Amino acid sequence: MLRRTALTLLTVASVAVSAPLTAPAVAAPAATAAAYPTTPVHVADGAGSYITGTLTWYNRSVGFTGTLKSVGCRRAWYSVFDGYANPLGPRSSSTHCNTVTSVPATLPADVVGGGSYVGVCLDDANGKPVTSCGVYPRP
Repeated sequence: MLRRTALTLLTVASVAVSAPLTAPAVAAPAATAAAYPTTPVHVADGAGSYITGTLTWYNRSVGFTGTLKSVGCRRAWYSVFDGYANPLGPRSSSTHCNTVTSVPATLPADVVGGGSYVGVCLDDANGKPVTSCGVYPRP
């Protein structure tokens, strides 16, 4: 057990009393992680159907949030590609006819550095592209 002398206690008390009163320290805000890069997407067929939304580039995947407007029957198709144009796992929505609907997807990009670019296509009910696909490089 540590024994304190009266002189030590008196010295500590006089320093505490003579110190100016200040506001309590406020912790600095925690650093936030940098936001993941995003890319806007828009692919249309010229007949009223389109896919519009946002790609979010994560380390080993790409998220797509967006909307498909179908005139007739259409599907959204997307795939991430590596730097050598190898597909890393294509995905497709189900077929939607004469509607506007959300078509979210998580696209795998499980390679070092993630995907290099994403292709987004507007397909017909049979999975055949009805327009050129949009190609979106990683920012």
